Amino acid sequence: MGTLIDFVLHVDAHLVSLVNAFGGWTYFILFAIILVETGAVILPFLPGDSLLFAAAALSANPTYHLNITLFIVLFLVAAAVGDSLNFFLGSKASIILQKYPWFKKFIKDEQLQQAEQFFDNHGVIGIFLARFMPIIRTFAPFIAGGTGYTYRHFIKFNLSAVVIWVALFCGAGYFFGNIDFVKEHFSLVVLAIIVVSLLPAVYTFLKSKFSKSTAA
Repeated sequence: MGTLIDFVLHVDAHLVSLVNAFGGWTYFILFAIILVETGAVILPFLPGDSLLFAAAALSANPTYHLNITLFIVLFLVAAAVGDSLNFFLGSKASIILQKYPWFKKFIKDEQLQQAEQFFDNHGVIGIFLARFMPIIRTFAPFIAGGTGYTYRHFIKFNLSAVVIWVALFCGAGYFFGNIDFVKEHFSLVVLAIIVVSLLPAVYTFLKSKFSKSTAA
């Protein structure tokens, strides 16, 4: 866990090491991370927002010879395919859990309940909003697939969210990631991104707890 936290907080430095070590394979590695973040429901802790921001920042720096357009295309495909895979896993959840009971060990009940509560509060628009929220975005397609949404209904909201998500964080990284203040305080910027992304989930959780307390 400590290694993961270090990677997230110093993702810029780790990406530089990645580029220096693997060169063009960096595109494939980052594609795989974004794909797995939402495609594998058992790995909700992988970085997403900060990774897009840092990758775009590096591509704006001519030193690293990275292509922002290629990053954008790969991130769009990775996020959309990952969400779709997760949706179909959710639609087969009962079969999967019955056939592979160990799968349940990797999914925390609290995280599923939090995502379910988010859907209860926001309805179908929750598919769109979840893309901008760490952890929630990993479980949202899984839950949507298991609660009767058609894939056509899901993908309509999901694709629009994916496009805005990639444009927002890649755009912010590309245009602001190499400002001296941002480079010198990159860990704080990453923390700010994480905190802001988590605020809707925290609000939903607290609202749910408060409503239950009031009802009791």
